Amino acid sequence: MSTEQPSSAINKSLLTNLIAIGIIVASFFVPQYADNVKAIGVFALSGAITNWIAIHMLFERVPFLYGSGVIPAHFEEFKRGIQDLIMRQFFTQENIERFLQREEDSVQKLFNVEPLLDRLDYDKLFQSLVEAISESSFGSMLAMVGGVEALAPLKEPFCKKIRHTLVEMTESEAFIDAIHEGIDAQQISGDLINDIEEIVEKRLDELTPDMVKNIIQRMIKEHLGWLVVWGGVFGGLIGLGFSLI
Repeated sequence: MSTEQPSSAINKSLLTNLIAIGIIVASFFVPQYADNVKAIGVFALSGAITNWIAIHMLFERVPFLYGSGVIPAHFEEFKRGIQDLIMRQFFTQENIERFLQREEDSVQKLFNVEPLLDRLDYDKLFQSLVEAISESSFGSMLAMVGGVEALAPLKEPFCKKIRHTLVEMTESEAFIDAIHEGIDAQQISGDLINDIEEIVEKRLDELTPDMVKNIIQRMIKEHLGWLVVWGGVFGGLIGLGFSLI
């Protein structure tokens, strides 16, 4: 991965330094207040450069400068911090249980058993009933009244009745409670947390110091460019105050 600064951060730093150098150069050509202008330029340039060096030292090791390269040097702590942030702030037991409960309630409201019941083979159910009666002790009695053909008129009412009964069963509180018992949100959330933590930990173990550095660099370095700008501004103001003393 590239470790270059974002272009906007480069532009802020470069522009600040160029303005400070321009003020120093201008101090040689102004007839009055040359010392004041030069002090503003020098202090602005020093403030901008020192802030730029400080930003650079966050991400890169500089020889003979103790404390430089903080992020690569402590990448294991950053990795653990990332893991802690993900697991403790986002994927908590309570958050996952709330999510599962919300999804379960949504599914329950949208659950429509009609298409499922339409796909059932009621003819096969009726045929199974007829066979059960034929093979039971009522079979001989059924033969006396015309055999299984005598049950044919019962086919349509039976199919309607069984369908109506199934609809009532799926809408009953007992059926809904059984679904809730079958979906153990606490157990599922616990399993999900273990799986997520394992995935996060495995991925973090694959990270190298450069990868951790680049992740953090992409997040904050563009905004750190403003430190160079304000370093130049406040350095210039300090220079002005110093020149007036």
